[in-house]
Amino acid sequence: MFKKINDKIPPILKNKYLLTGVAFVVLMLFFDGNDFISQYRMRKELSGLKKELQFYRNQTQKDSIELSRLLGDSLELEKLGREKYMMKRDSEDIYIIVRKPAAKKQ
Repeated sequence: MFKKINDKIPPILKNKYLLTGVAFVVLMLFFDGNDFISQYRMRKELSGLKKELQFYRNQTQKDSIELSRLLGDSLELEKLGREKYMMKRDSEDIYIIVRKPAAKKQ
């Protein structure tokens, strides 16, 4: 009976080296610590971190340009203080107008 079952198995599946190789490849692709899914996640995270790094480099460059402009021109410094930080002179009054957001149509 074992002979009949053994005859039905193709010879390629009886090769112990092929079976060992296939088991090794499956182990490395799906069950290893550096499998495909982990590699994909790490590459995706690396891509996001590279974009974030580029954003911060651009932001640093913009800020350094603005800093040099503010240090060089006192009128720009006063304008920034008035607009962004609502600073004023003693003889001035500041009025802040807050607009209500538009109602959503349903």
